Amino acid sequence: MVDSALPAYEAIALERDASLTWLTLNRPDKLNAMNSTLLSELSAALDFLAADRQTRVIAIRGAGRAFSAGYDIERSDPEDGPGLDIVDDYDIHAGFLNRFLAIWDHPKPVIAAVHGYCLAGATQLCVFCDMTVVAEDAVIGLPMMPTGGGYITPLWVHLVGPKRAKQMSFVPGSRISGRTASDWGWANYAVPADQLTQNVRELAWSMARIPGRTLRMKKLAINRVADVMGFRATVPMGAETDALLHYSGAVQDLMTSIQQHGLKEAIARFNRGENEDPVPEA
Repeated sequence: MVDSALPAYEAIALERDASLTWLTLNRPDKLNAMNSTLLSELSAALDFLAADRQTRVIAIRGAGRAFSAGYDIERSDPEDGPGLDIVDDYDIHAGFLNRFLAIWDHPKPVIAAVHGYCLAGATQLCVFCDMTVVAEDAVIGLPMMPTGGGYITPLWVHLVGPKRAKQMSFVPGSRISGRTASDWGWANYAVPADQLTQNVRELAWSMARIPGRTLRMKKLAINRVADVMGFRATVPMGAETDALLHYSGAVQDLMTSIQQHGLKEAIARFNRGENEDPVPEA
């Protein structure tokens, strides 16, 4: 149901559900890949909901058959044009993370309700949410090609530990199920896919019985402990290593392959070993 009191967007949708507001990533034809429009609208919606008195809890979900396939690397955003240097690269990727920090710092609890595919940068979004509930058959995974330098998995360390984060990072296209994501601690728990929406609804409504100001301070207290343990300091690290590696020959070769052949064929060529550097790394 469309609520006239809620703003309308192009790439996301807001829907009231009593004290819960659903924030739906709404590019189903692109598996909700996050382009500049979606990210900008996500920030605008979060700002709106922070001041919205009817919203006590926010739940982020995806339209169609996926939560999100991650960043839209085939997009053609103006800021990705020629003439960028390594500092510009860092600023762009740190900016993406700062958008997600607004979820971490949001005055209201935010739940990620994950079904279908949740890949690459979409897993970052979930890490910043206060809770993550996954469908048991959801697919949680990382990019099929190493086009970055650890932008995503440093944020996993606080949830799953360094060894499992390395397992995901070091193997291209790593995938785990929703059940495994729950067992590892990446998600709070997993439920059958057909129960996901109702389960998150009931969770949010139960949380909403607590006065809003009390919820806000409870969230702040726990986040402060996590930040003292290093969470906030971890956030920019991936942007730093990513910016460095983007200027390496190996990554530039992969990006050229994507531009020349398209993403699917570039992945196929990578899996066949056609982009391997013949010089062994030290």
